Amino acid sequence: MVVGYWLIMSSIMRKQVDIVNNKSNLAEEVVESVHQVMHQFRSLQFRALKDGAHDLSHMEAKTLGFFASRPGATQSELVQHAGRDKGQVARLIAGLRERGLLEASADASDKRSVRLQVSASGKALQQQVRKQAQRVSTQAVSGLDEAECRQLLALLAKLRENLTQDGAGNGL
Repeated sequence: MVVGYWLIMSSIMRKQVDIVNNKSNLAEEVVESVHQVMHQFRSLQFRALKDGAHDLSHMEAKTLGFFASRPGATQSELVQHAGRDKGQVARLIAGLRERGLLEASADASDKRSVRLQVSASGKALQQQVRKQAQRVSTQAVSGLDEAECRQLLALLAKLRENLTQDGAGNGL
């Protein structure tokens, strides 16, 4: 009788562990799927740009986007916004300036501070990046109706909320 009890309890506990493991595996599968979608999106988005006159990386495009939306911002503001290493940001900005995509000017009130803005050629490239992102976004949601898109947005918002509850920051 005692052996039967232990066999039943062992079976129940194994099933509970299996449920937890399956939920964990499902969670990993969901996150991996989101990662694969973003990787595929970025690949399609930047393939056209890499084949063109400008070999633009994802981080370079995000940096241009930051300064396009915040003309006159500083390198320090980008570091704070992105949560990236100062050295990495400095190298990104230097590379974009060397290629003529970003322009710098001294801050009128603090000569030690440099204000950055996207150059005319940088703006043209930023427009290409945005148009390509729109094309790939449209391709990604083709076959989904408006209600499905809204449901997907709501589910992704829940994922973001779950990840920021522990104080995780946002990035570039």
